[in-house]
Amino acid sequence: MRTVRGPDGRTYLLVKQSSDSSRVRDPETGDEQYLPNDELEGVSGESPLETAARGIDSSIRTILTAVPNERALGLLVEFVDRGEVPILDLLDSYDLCESDLHGLLVEFKIAGLIEETEVYGERGYAATTVAKDGIERLRASE
Repeated sequence: MRTVRGPDGRTYLLVKQSSDSSRVRDPETGDEQYLPNDELEGVSGESPLETAARGIDSSIRTILTAVPNERALGLLVEFVDRGEVPILDLLDSYDLCESDLHGLLVEFKIAGLIEETEVYGERGYAATTVAKDGIERLRASE
């Protein structure tokens, strides 16, 4: 598989090449089409795997890189579903020790998935738009 540029300037994945035309896949939609070989130009310096990854929404990419396991994903889903959550509720509600919870909160915050907020006069956290969009897209893909 190779990365190519079509006559429209878009980047495609070359799936199969014959003598006159090639079957190419749009990495963003997954749609395939045939284009004449003489209208395709090879793209150097870009891995086909990098091109294929472009089809994944940036909010989902952020979640994939910041969420190390199922428990962490569950915690992020809780932020999305519950809204603003006081820190004391987080400590009381889940089977995470304080250091594990703190570590996940730091990772989520650095990735832009949660933000600090005030809930009932106490420190808390809420999901960001990136987290909400990513979880919504992940749920829609099931």
